[in-house]
Amino acid sequence: MSSSSTANNTDNNSKFFYTFTKNILDSHKSIRWVGIIDQNGITIHEQYREGLKLILTIEETHEFAKNTITRHKTRLKLKPKLGKLIYLFRRYEKLSRCIIPINEKYYLLLTMDFEENNFDKIIREKILPLVKEEKEKFS
Repeated sequence: MSSSSTANNTDNNSKFFYTFTKNILDSHKSIRWVGIIDQNGITIHEQYREGLKLILTIEETHEFAKNTITRHKTRLKLKPKLGKLIYLFRRYEKLSRCIIPINEKYYLLLTMDFEENNFDKIIREKILPLVKEEKEKFS
C-alpha cells in the first residue's frame, strides 16, 4: 500500500470515527463522553459533550478506558457460559459508564449524567442500533 493510500485510509477512518462518535453523542442529551477504544485499551477517538465540565482529566479518562478493557478481557473466559456481552453499565456517584463491544477489536465506551435513569432504554433504542448499523465499517 502506498503512503498516499495509507494517508487516505487514515483520513477516511478519522472522518468515520468522528461521525460515528458524534452520532452517538448527539443521540441523547445525557451522554457526556464517547470513546472508541481498541482491544489494547488505547483510545482511538473520543468526543465530549460541548460545554462539559470534566470530572476526570483526559489522561485519567484514557487510563480508566484502558482499565475497563483489561477488566473486560478477564471475563471473556466466562463467555461460553454467560453468552456474548451486549453492554455493561456501571453507576458511580457522579456519572454512569457503559461499555459496548463493537467487534473483537473495538469497543464503544461512553459516560452519561448520573441523573439519567432511562439508560437502558437509551442504550437499547438509540445507541445499540447505531453500533449495529456501522459495525461492519470497523475492521
